[in-house]
Amino acid sequence: MTIVKPQSRSISIRLSEEEYSALKDVCSETEARSISEVTRDAVCSFVDAVHRGEPKGGISQVQARMKSLEKKIKQLTEEIATFKPDGCL
Repeated sequence: MTIVKPQSRSISIRLSEEEYSALKDVCSETEARSISEVTRDAVCSFVDAVHRGEPKGGISQVQARMKSLEKKIKQLTEEIATFKPDGCL
């Protein structure tokens, strides 16, 4: 069983409807207990990354590069599937 430290501080942020909806989706997809838990995890991950000296947006840049690579892999896979060497039926 995970022991959770009690939280004694709070912050307040304003989100657009789209941002809030996206946050709710992440909460559902990750089976988090609450939107607060997802938000706390994201903030703590960001703070940890800053302390490790990672550039701002480092995680999102990696995710963007991964999506780009996945797209290229899919394109190559499709090209390979249509490739037929000379003399083969």
